[in-house]
Amino acid sequence: MTQFQPPRRVVLVTGATAGIGRVCAEHLARRGWRVFGAGRRANVPVEGVEMIVMDVDDDASVRAGVETVLARAGRLDAVINNAGFSTRGAVEDFSIEDAKAQFETNFFGALRVCQAVLPAMRANGSGCIVNMSSLAGLVGLPFAGLYSASKFALEGLSESLRHETRPFNIRVVLVEPGDFRTEIGAKRRFYTSEKSAYRSAFERLMQRRASHAAASPTPEPIARLVEEILNMEQPKLRYAVGLRQQLLLARAKRFLPQSLFEWAFIRVMGL
Repeated sequence: MTQFQPPRRVVLVTGATAGIGRVCAEHLARRGWRVFGAGRRANVPVEGVEMIVMDVDDDASVRAGVETVLARAGRLDAVINNAGFSTRGAVEDFSIEDAKAQFETNFFGALRVCQAVLPAMRANGSGCIVNMSSLAGLVGLPFAGLYSASKFALEGLSESLRHETRPFNIRVVLVEPGDFRTEIGAKRRFYTSEKSAYRSAFERLMQRRASHAAASPTPEPIARLVEEILNMEQPKLRYAVGLRQQLLLARAKRFLPQSLFEWAFIRVMGL
């Protein structure tokens, strides 16, 4: 008699062609998940992962991508909303169009994916959505104002969505990485000019951050954390992961008076 084998759990990982998304996709595939990796380019091979084309900036592309997953797998148990990019520059130096582009991917991209997958998860009677935020979504970083703002927005969206989806047994969780060594730094978009009033301070901080980023760990701890979350029946809302001093700084914001926190923040950041 053939022994019954339960179906493999299915997860969709956006931004899976590189960085945190790729590491998470590969790790989950090794752990027995059926993984669909989404990216603007589906011709980037990722070991053990079924790659599909999905541009999170585009409504039709997101709908088509989710439909492809459901057509192939028949179900969708989890989503890792990881697609996004990082910007650096003084808030004053950003154009409104630049700011909209940051939010289009980091915030509205995640929103599109959530809206597209929720009907299938409700029909399945369960699901887990992991939104990849950042410690910069807890603490506003200098010269990363628009990036921080997009992650702050994602934090609020996720908290509200978690309440709304609880009756349907759909868990919504935030993962908040600190500095990890990925391709995001090489692809980061910079907004500054020679005439910027902030140029000198911006360059000093970027030099300090570059040396710090080079010494940061690779993102395997994030992938292991994501797997743990997906296996939990009742995960918490937020999970921070990163270097000890970064985690302590983020936690300190919740308890210290603002003036004392800013004093500590300036010294840690080297401002």
